[in-house]
Amino acid sequence: MSKKIAIPTNGELVDAHFGKAAGFTVFEIEGQDARFVELLSATGLQHQHEGLASMFKRNGVDVLVCGGIGGGMINGLKSIGLEVVTGASGNVAEVAKTYASGNLVSTGSVCQSHDHGHDDGGCSH
Repeated sequence: MSKKIAIPTNGELVDAHFGKAAGFTVFEIEGQDARFVELLSATGLQHQHEGLASMFKRNGVDVLVCGGIGGGMINGLKSIGLEVVTGASGNVAEVAKTYASGNLVSTGSVCQSHDHGHDDGGCSH
């Protein structure tokens, strides 16, 4: 059974700032293979929990793989049936392959602060 994962993307890298990501790369996972499907634009949806969750649901995404993410967004995604895997970093295609192989373990990295002046390396603010 295949599933779709979405990864916040900045160029070819995982965008550490989920809430600021301009796009999400979608891969279809079949067995241990990760196949690129599409790039979803999040323009105008930054920091809009419901809008982002709806975009993922409309596009058949089952799992969100990201760096760090705010607790509110995690709850919003889980409430519509999406799985959230945190702690990912590096090349998007490599992260997708690692997920497909079963070797990507969620770190539970959740951003608690929304002080826009700091750089936490993974907050969804």
